[in-house]
Amino acid sequence: MDAIEIQKKHEDEIKQNTAFNTLETKSVLPPLIIKGKRIRVPIIQGGMGVGVSLHPLAKAVAGEGGIGIISSACLDRLVSKRNGRKFDTYEAVYEEISLAKAAGGFAGINIMVALIKDYNDSVRGAIDAKADAIISGAGLPTMLPAIQPPGDTALIPIVSSARALEIICKKWGKLGYRPDAVVLEGPLAGGHLGFKFDQIDLESNMLEELLPPVKEAAQKHGDFPVIVAGGIYTHEDIARFLKMGADGVQMGTRFLATEESSATPAYKQAVINARKEDILIAQDSASPCGLPFRVIKQSPMFISALQRKRKPHCNKGYLLFKDDEGKFTRCLAKENNENYFCICNGLLSSSGYNPDEEEPLYTVGSNAYRVDKIVSVHTLMNELTGKTVLQPA
Repeated sequence: MDAIEIQKKHEDEIKQNTAFNTLETKSVLPPLIIKGKRIRVPIIQGGMGVGVSLHPLAKAVAGEGGIGIISSACLDRLVSKRNGRKFDTYEAVYEEISLAKAAGGFAGINIMVALIKDYNDSVRGAIDAKADAIISGAGLPTMLPAIQPPGDTALIPIVSSARALEIICKKWGKLGYRPDAVVLEGPLAGGHLGFKFDQIDLESNMLEELLPPVKEAAQKHGDFPVIVAGGIYTHEDIARFLKMGADGVQMGTRFLATEESSATPAYKQAVINARKEDILIAQDSASPCGLPFRVIKQSPMFISALQRKRKPHCNKGYLLFKDDEGKFTRCLAKENNENYFCICNGLLSSSGYNPDEEEPLYTVGSNAYRVDKIVSVHTLMNELTGKTVLQPA
């Protein structure tokens, strides 16, 4: 396919997407265009934890004009349990994306670099299912374009600095590819953070300070969209960052507390009950460099880990590291349980997968304490786009 044919294909896609968009009331926010696709609402729902961001949530967000995102973590087990038969990682990713896209709109997947064993199969399944985007972080996805030609799937790295983006652009450039967009994640985000403990509160690492140099780097390497994430909560937050030069936003915690989220009722209630002082930063075995993540301190697994200092029940192996022989056998929590704990089973439990096997672990963003009720994705998107004002519970 030559350049003219590719351009015509993208123009046809934009026309089709525009026709889809006219079915809904137009957003007061500007659209987001990634790889020739016009996303009516510049909001990407974050790929959260394990079993929180599944196809019901992603499909609902896609239907409201944003980009719905599935989390690839442990997806093989979750889809296998739901269907009553064994799915491997490729099959599970393919099915979940297909279901998320079934009613139209845009849907993609978040694939963590830290999930080393399942990473390539997750990427291949996503591309074959025609995911609109692969968003990849928890490490630098330096080889993502080399796994399989992405076709119309946008490849979007997550970075926490302009330096990280420069590294990715250099590595990807050698593979003949540049990012289709980039997610800039600040230190107020949920999940794994791209900052060490002593870096999180530095003014220089706040999202407002990180955006200008990352925007400049993106412009230098092809002027691709910059999506900001971490601590964005209201319509006013979104508008402010768009005015600063961001092209879109990614939000996780707001979508965690929705009816369509697959988090357990207990997880959602823990978010509603959380106060500001209940949200703290912990460290787990998924991070070889000691990078932290946010958790609600009342999480049963976190309480048990602190009180009993017990050895982790590590039998899933998603976040194992290589030993001296190059085999995936090392769990840092088993080696140093004073400073790490194993999260695979805890996160699976928080989605209702194995509540009898491990106590749940509740991860959230820094603004989770502001959530006071569960709403539908439709209600939330109306608030975030400025169509309505969400009243407190």
